[in-house]
Amino acid sequence: MDTQLRTIVKSCFWQLTGLVVMMGVGFLFTGSYLTGGLMALVNAGIGFTTYFVYERIWARINWGRVKA
Repeated sequence: MDTQLRTIVKSCFWQLTGLVVMMGVGFLFTGSYLTGGLMALVNAGIGFTTYFVYERIWARINWGRVKA
């Protein structure tokens, strides 16, 4: 099982990647870095929270794990 710190670090890197991608998509659709950046920040906040909860739920499920 992952520690909470590991889950937080993984979530941060995942969201950073998503933030950059979403900012690019927002810019392509709006032509504005500000609007694209705001869209990316909102998306990152929602995505970070959702991913963190998702990972913590799966950390409690033993199905499919192989004991070393």
